[in-house]
Amino acid sequence: MSKVLQTLYASAPVNDLIHHTLELINPDFNVEGHIPGSVRLGQGFDDITAGLEDASIVTFKQSGFGVSLPQKSIKGRQDLSFTIDNVTGEVLKAIDAAIEGGEKITVIYRAYAGSDLSAPGQPPIVMTATAIKADFSSVSISASFHDLVNKAWPFRRYTPTFAPGLKYYG
Repeated sequence: MSKVLQTLYASAPVNDLIHHTLELINPDFNVEGHIPGSVRLGQGFDDITAGLEDASIVTFKQSGFGVSLPQKSIKGRQDLSFTIDNVTGEVLKAIDAAIEGGEKITVIYRAYAGSDLSAPGQPPIVMTATAIKADFSSVSISASFHDLVNKAWPFRRYTPTFAPGLKYYG
């Protein structure tokens, strides 16, 4: 976490603020004003032009959304929940297309310090959408990462296709 963002969290100076941004990625997304395959939203009344981790400059479209960050805990699964209000019909169509397409929706959360939009103030949180509820005025999405409890171990499964000698064992 950057020094500027740590200061913002600790003392909340009145001349600086934290910009919360979300990026939703799915090959079926095709929303006007956004790059095909992704939707970038910035919390607030104005568009936010900011740098990404790879130093490219992008624009996050203004949006009213509330975000609930995952707790730091020892649980195997941590969730990020957010609700996007006043969505347009285009966004609902894009989310419906993504659900029907069956591809996963990747959610990237980034926090920026208002005084330094050149890069995120902390490493981005990359998650996969697990639950989506949409109605005519809002979309609620839950995303999770680090599902260590349900992770297979060993990661590599020893099947006859991976280890052909297994079909002769037994």
